[in-house]
Amino acid sequence: MFELNKKDVEKSKKEFEKLLDGYFSEKRNISEGKVTKGKVVALEKGFVIVDVGLKAEGKIPIREFTNLDEIVDIKVGDEIEVFVEKIENIRSEAVLSRDRARKEESWIAIEKAYSNKEKVNGIISSRIRGGMAVSLSGGLNAFLPGSQIDVKPIKDINSILNTPLAFEILKIDKRRGNIVISRRSILEKERVEARDELFSSIKEGAVMTGTCKNITDYGVFVDLGGIDGLLHVTDISYNRISHPQEALTIGQEVKVKVISIDKENKRFSLGIKQLTQDPW
Repeated sequence: MFELNKKDVEKSKKEFEKLLDGYFSEKRNISEGKVTKGKVVALEKGFVIVDVGLKAEGKIPIREFTNLDEIVDIKVGDEIEVFVEKIENIRSEAVLSRDRARKEESWIAIEKAYSNKEKVNGIISSRIRGGMAVSLSGGLNAFLPGSQIDVKPIKDINSILNTPLAFEILKIDKRRGNIVISRRSILEKERVEARDELFSSIKEGAVMTGTCKNITDYGVFVDLGGIDGLLHVTDISYNRISHPQEALTIGQEVKVKVISIDKENKRFSLGIKQLTQDPW
């Protein structure tokens, strides 16, 4: 009768323990409520069978792998990330989800964008109480408060519905699934950048066309295409004017000359009379 000596027994025991430790170590690294990598091992009717290294494989409804054209974008051998809902159910199967894995990936991307103050893309899908519902590119939904839609009131909200737009994240709460975003903050930053660019391009002595934006007792604020300049009452005409309204009206287009530039405060002093020769 064949007998193992003590040395062979010890060796076999250690090899078995090593294999067992490796199995349980791998299993411990897969936790419920976490995303892990898996391999597609089969496509059955209505299900994708995925092996994530557990005792049993998991079934995922095939609808979770369809794209916008309802085409199944998966094949045997593909490595994918899945969300582990249960390591083992009553049928001794792993309960996995591709949709929830995508959602986790989206949350990671959103949190990164929030930390780095990066823009996110989305589409305003509908009007809800207090603002608008926005579908973000990663599949998450966000709330756009009414005050954060634009820098000015929008008369026709349909003009921006179902259109890809950029947003800034104001607040996130993953536990509650809340994301608050703003479009206004991005528009304000773009306006400041445009003003800075325009300001740097305007030189003293330049002749420009603007629109009378506001009239005060001491002068007129003229919009030069995104940045305002002050046309003092004494620089409107060589003739004596007691009030700017005697010569100009709001909305009127005027040709002006840049008299001086205050770079520190980003202000312009403008003149109309400087465009003609002093009659006196």
